[in-house]
Amino acid sequence: MATHRPAFRILVSLVSMLLVIGGASLTPGLANPATTRTGKAEMGGAFTLVDSDNKPFSSQKLAGKPFAIFFGYTHCPDVCPASLAELTQDLAGMGAEADKLHVVFVSLDPERDTPAIMKSYLSAFDPRIVGLTGTPDAVAAVAKSYHVFWEKVPGSGADYTLNHTAATYLMNAAGEFAGFFDFRATSAQQTAKLKQLVETGNAM
Repeated sequence: MATHRPAFRILVSLVSMLLVIGGASLTPGLANPATTRTGKAEMGGAFTLVDSDNKPFSSQKLAGKPFAIFFGYTHCPDVCPASLAELTQDLAGMGAEADKLHVVFVSLDPERDTPAIMKSYLSAFDPRIVGLTGTPDAVAAVAKSYHVFWEKVPGSGADYTLNHTAATYLMNAAGEFAGFFDFRATSAQQTAKLKQLVETGNAM
């Protein structure tokens, strides 16, 4: 983590200004992440969800390596598939360094995103991207711990979309917030941040 608190607080302020994506709408909505007295963001924490093989997946499996975590849903029309495609490209661009990193995609739509659907959806992307779903309460708890905003937007009939925070959170090997990038970042910027995260544990 960076030791310069002012720079860190500027970064946290930037996180709070991220856009929220859902369908074709853009709305501000990411809650302000609180900071502790040590200057570290209160972001993330322990969780247990279900992976795409329908097996329990604990956050303990992420320990020891830095990780990137993105929240979305498989029915997302544009931002989610684009973000996952870019992460796939980033991993390819990192070469062997990519094996030192976990990448996680958490569904915000557990009503529709079963493990089987997650498995099929993620087959189009890098196989190292782990897809997670779970009960609505479990998913909500994880999303809250990362200060992710999301809301259901009714469509025609029983159909719906989700407005949601469109950011990839970067966490160091100790599970501490180390930076982020959003959907507006270029592939080169994303790859550079992921490499920095692996090499230094910080991507600010």
